[in-house]
Amino acid sequence: MTLDHSPLGKTATYTERYDASLLFPLARQPAREALGINADAGVPLPFFGTDIWNAYELSWLNSRGKPQIALATFYVSADSPFIVESKSFKLYLGSFAQTVCDSAEALRDILRRDISAVCGASVSVQLTLAADFARLRLEELEGLSLDRLDLDTDVYQPEPSLLSAALTEAPVAETLYSNLLKSNCPVTGQPDWGSVQIHYAGPQIDHAGLLRYLISYRQHTGFHEQCVERIFIDILRMCQPVKLAVYARYTRRGGLDINPFRTNFNLPLPDNLRTARQ
Repeated sequence: MTLDHSPLGKTATYTERYDASLLFPLARQPAREALGINADAGVPLPFFGTDIWNAYELSWLNSRGKPQIALATFYVSADSPFIVESKSFKLYLGSFAQTVCDSAEALRDILRRDISAVCGASVSVQLTLAADFARLRLEELEGLSLDRLDLDTDVYQPEPSLLSAALTEAPVAETLYSNLLKSNCPVTGQPDWGSVQIHYAGPQIDHAGLLRYLISYRQHTGFHEQCVERIFIDILRMCQPVKLAVYARYTRRGGLDINPFRTNFNLPLPDNLRTARQ
């Protein structure tokens, strides 16, 4: 099936009874082939990582009919052949609203089974129950802010030539971030707002060029995961870092936020802490 068959951008019927068939898979490979990544030919991916999904609108009924609520976090490996189309994910989660589950653990097992099946790989699921909500906190991305730079720009489609690095000078290690990332849904055109953190070691990347490059996604259409992988590949090719990690946190839509992380070296998975805009 293609994106044309998904519920994205179409009028949908909402059901409150559990229905795993609502989940719609999207293959990762076509977007990667557009970046020159042909994993199907046996070439290893130039990165590994995880997509962290947070779901804020999850509710079900206990065995006595009383509504229960929780936040759900899904960890999907970048090696999985499929992602879940976000509107189908929302519809699927909504289908638990009038569904009886004996326990939060039973619900978690159902979520893990269904999402793993759609993604084609094992997916980890965590539930945060209402009793633990007060422990949740906000945290901004660490590093040096690129947004401090006062500059002109007029490029709003991804342009790798904006990137450059001091290839003949001594290498550095830096962590940089920007809150100015914006792209658009490839089907509905709705804006996707995000923050991005870039950690690298290698030739020093020109900060102004990097910020202009990130801003250039402002009118680009692409899913969150695809945008992060494109940023990773463009920086890798144009700036030649030895080590590179790209992490984006997008604001939520439809009760879901998606936070892709890609790296080419061993680095702990980022803490799943919401930023102020999330």
